[in-house]
Amino acid sequence: MGTDPLTLADLLRVANSPGFERWREQVRRTGGCAHPIRLQGQTVTRDVRTGDVLYAYSTAHEPGGMLRVACGNRRASRCPSCAWTYAGDTYHLIRAGITGDLNKGVSPVVRDHPRVFATLTAPSFGPVHNRPDAGRCRCGTAHPEDDPVLGTALDPGRYDYAGAVLFNNFAGDLWRRFTIYLRREIAARAGLTQTALADVCRVSFGKVAEFQKRGAVHFHAVVRLDGPDGSDTAPPAWASLALLDEAIRAAAARVSVPVPASGDYPARVLRWGSQIDVQPIGALGHEELTEQAVASYVAKYATKAAETTGTVDHRIGELAELDKLPLPAHTRSLIEACWELDGAYPDRLLAHWAHMLGFRGHFSTKSRHYSTTLGALRQVRADYRARQERRERGLSEDLDDAEGSTMVLAHFTYAGQGHTPGESWLAASIAEDIRLNREIAREAMADLDRWEVGWDDYAQAA
Repeated sequence: MGTDPLTLADLLRVANSPGFERWREQVRRTGGCAHPIRLQGQTVTRDVRTGDVLYAYSTAHEPGGMLRVACGNRRASRCPSCAWTYAGDTYHLIRAGITGDLNKGVSPVVRDHPRVFATLTAPSFGPVHNRPDAGRCRCGTAHPEDDPVLGTALDPGRYDYAGAVLFNNFAGDLWRRFTIYLRREIAARAGLTQTALADVCRVSFGKVAEFQKRGAVHFHAVVRLDGPDGSDTAPPAWASLALLDEAIRAAAARVSVPVPASGDYPARVLRWGSQIDVQPIGALGHEELTEQAVASYVAKYATKAAETTGTVDHRIGELAELDKLPLPAHTRSLIEACWELDGAYPDRLLAHWAHMLGFRGHFSTKSRHYSTTLGALRQVRADYRARQERRERGLSEDLDDAEGSTMVLAHFTYAGQGHTPGESWLAASIAEDIRLNREIAREAMADLDRWEVGWDDYAQAA
């Protein structure tokens, strides 16, 4: 089994406890959450008109006297199960903005709108070990893909660690200014003022941040041109892929964020790197970048933070903690730079965000009219569970009717978080079963889609 004796003993204790089946049901309802929140309390559902109690629930009858709910953490390093849910929500959010989905408020006609997948990168802060097309790094080595030295500084003494963490810290400001300049560049190419542009064309986007191995953040974004009223209106004839491509590159080149001098640190101007990638997304022509691939790519990075660089996934209370952490030298230097710069730029909270190598922005954001929201997707799940529970209790499944006819009085208190060692092992096993079942279902649906396409082709040929 590969488990230590203490974990094995606790596992047997949990499996042989009287409430094990109910415990397992709770864990399955959380999706196999690795760090569930434990609650104690009760709810009472009453008929508003008569005052009669329709349903009563208390955690006193649950295993350990507690109800377990999912932690909801988006980081895969913290909770793979909740991160999987978050990634799935991000996938559907991004994909709806590419392909259209009326259930998510996006018209299917967006597939005919100009849409690109753009990547904005950080500038160089000094040469790092890499795998160039030539095959050999500047150090003379042909590094394998999994070489831990990749992304680390060739000459740590000359690497601009201060510039790297300041770029990460101001990356959100760079993106905000980019969106402003993008609209200006599109208007200029159309021969319009920005006010006139808003009357005929809307720019929508969904983006996600990703950390490169060198510890610098960059952004991937789906950028789309719509008509003035959003996804269900056609953009003007001049709104082409070529125009959008040119405008993105021009806007990225114009963006700058000045950082004033402070203490021993000179003034500097932060800019995007010169490597700007813009690729058209399927459907408009013969582009190789498919809609599904883009959504999957964005969703993949929505659950990752700076852990890919070897840093930790929690805040660092004091610099002395670094001596207790197994950090790569390059990553440690970036964290130390955050602490060193903190006094010079106190409003930037660099020490507070040192575990993120200075980055303090949101990992995924979108414009208002790009697609649905993560909150709306969560609400759909919550409503489904609410209808399911009301059906099990013999109550009406109509939530609108329930809102006016019943009243729920609830009182819960926080009782802790996480599992015991044995519970953790069992929860991980449950999470793996759920994941495998989902993969099997997804593959079955894909096979069905392929069968239907093949049958359609056969029918047309016949």
